[in-house]
Amino acid sequence: MAEMSTLCTFLFSLLLFASQPLILPTAADGRWQLLQKSIGISSMHMQLLKNDRVVMYDRTDFGPSTLPLASGKCHNDPTNTAVQVDCTAHSVEYDVLSNKFRALTVQSNVWCSSGGVMPDGKLVQTGGFSDGELRVRVFSPCESCDWHETPNGLAAKRWYATNHVLPDGRQIVVGGREQFNYEFVPKNIAADMFKLHFLSETNERGVENNLYPFVFLNVDGNLFIFANNRAILLDYVNNKVVKTYPKIPGGEPRSYPSTGSAVLLPLKNLIAATIQAEVLVCGGAPKGSFVQALQGKFVKALDTCARISITDPKPKWVLETMPLARVMGDMVLLPNGKVLVINGARSGSAGWDLGRDPVLNPVLYMPDNEIESRFKILNPTNIPRMYHSTAVLLRDGRVLVGGSNPHAYYNFTGVLYPTELSLEAFYPGYLDAKFNNLRPTIVAPKSMSGIRYSKKLKIQVVITGEVTLNLLSVTMVSPAFNTHSFSMNQRLLVLGNDKVMASGKSTYKIEVMTPGSGNLAPAGFYLLFVVHQDIPSQGIWVHLK
Repeated sequence: MAEMSTLCTFLFSLLLFASQPLILPTAADGRWQLLQKSIGISSMHMQLLKNDRVVMYDRTDFGPSTLPLASGKCHNDPTNTAVQVDCTAHSVEYDVLSNKFRALTVQSNVWCSSGGVMPDGKLVQTGGFSDGELRVRVFSPCESCDWHETPNGLAAKRWYATNHVLPDGRQIVVGGREQFNYEFVPKNIAADMFKLHFLSETNERGVENNLYPFVFLNVDGNLFIFANNRAILLDYVNNKVVKTYPKIPGGEPRSYPSTGSAVLLPLKNLIAATIQAEVLVCGGAPKGSFVQALQGKFVKALDTCARISITDPKPKWVLETMPLARVMGDMVLLPNGKVLVINGARSGSAGWDLGRDPVLNPVLYMPDNEIESRFKILNPTNIPRMYHSTAVLLRDGRVLVGGSNPHAYYNFTGVLYPTELSLEAFYPGYLDAKFNNLRPTIVAPKSMSGIRYSKKLKIQVVITGEVTLNLLSVTMVSPAFNTHSFSMNQRLLVLGNDKVMASGKSTYKIEVMTPGSGNLAPAGFYLLFVVHQDIPSQGIWVHLK
């Protein structure tokens, strides 16, 4: 039976990759694959769902896209200065397995909005611009589903806000332009909105630099919130700041529109009495870069990362230097616990044609290495990914990349960096064929399995090459909502390797303990991987309840 399951998995993998375009081989680590020359829209926002489809959208107020909607479906907005009745799509669903896409219909402006996936797998998306600023939109992962919108689903106008899924199944929506507060979706009997003075304190007059704050659920159930150049730990239940972190060294802004990026590093030792949580903040534009870019002076982006243990009694930031300065970069957690830094520019600022010197090379950050040896430059793309580019991890270990500079009327000529409608995939080095004999194939459990908190989980894998038992590990990754260089709800948990047994030819059983609470891993759908010598399996979907 195990051999039959392995054969089915192998055939599925062949079908998956047969559906993809050819890849150009390269000598350096990592390689690139053009998936689609055009999906009709520019991917400014991106979310992977449990059916291996990625929902993307741009905005509805800058003219018709190149992708028509089905007959009779149009977006009507009399305040739209570009076009009042628009019968083209501004959202698509991309099918990863077939490399195809279909048009979706949004009925309000989703520009610069936020979102996340609820425990039942539905994408809940909030806010936007103009007629979209109070909207809550829901997208269910099914064959023919489309957006469902609630016109006044928010208590405050949310533009450039951040969402995070909470242990109780709700999402918190934090900040936005001129919004120094937070609220929750879906609504309950509690107050609609709560003040957060930290957001007004970090707001720079005329510049802001505290939009799309970096929000992470800490292991104690409180929220780490970073805006501009500092952070707090918020008890959102009692609306109380329980810790104030020191200002980031150098004092330069990092959140939008400075547009650095941030990630919660992998959570380990999940059954320990004390679990460490660390945050890494990288890149961005120095203070004043936006104004100077408007005047034709393009300031070099920041080349530093700052790392902090947010669970320490006396936390301190530690600075590191990246090999490449970067503004508008994205940070993606890979299944093996490494961090991919991708997209962006070496100088200038966020804004149309305000960035210069595209950073074509991704960089790999290895958090467990010594501080002087954590970065590695990877193979470059040939497509600049500037303002409004996106990146998300896929179940097969690739990173999907899209978007860049969506100009009004989808301008492709006469601008330095035209509107980019393409999709491409980056293959990290662990997907090289030379590692196939080390790569685990998960035989059991099956994809979409339900798992519970604090339970033993048995995983069966096939590895054809020589196995190093103490270098086998299991990880879980939550799919993130990516926009404006920040991946909301991104989280990786290292379940480890409690027990490994050989159970037949090339077959092994791994026993791990699932996360202990929603503070460590909010309920919902996760990608589960088995990693052997830093080489991850293809993931399977599991539903943590």
